[in-house]
Amino acid sequence: MKEIEPEQRIYAVLAAIPSGVVVTYGQVAELAGLPRAARLVGTTLRKLPCDSQLPWHRVINASGKISMPKDSPGFARQKKRLQEEDVVVADGRISLKQFRWQP
Repeated sequence: MKEIEPEQRIYAVLAAIPSGVVVTYGQVAELAGLPRAARLVGTTLRKLPCDSQLPWHRVINASGKISMPKDSPGFARQKKRLQEEDVVVADGRISLKQFRWQP
């Protein structure tokens, strides 16, 4: 039986994240069965096509922040998409206590 590629595991976790919550890069890695692979998650997300339907915007860093620079188009796009799902983003931060997904 062929092993599932790490990227496919990450995509499966992304697809399962419900609207209105966030996860950290490390949490995605753990859920994908790839412990300590948070950087791989970040690399995989960066490679997603622009028109991807996967909810990449629900992934934030372990500090509860959007990882992109505050003055970047990507930051603005991620913040807007999170706010459309009623996730409160204050100064680029999201409360993990309030909005972290606990599957």
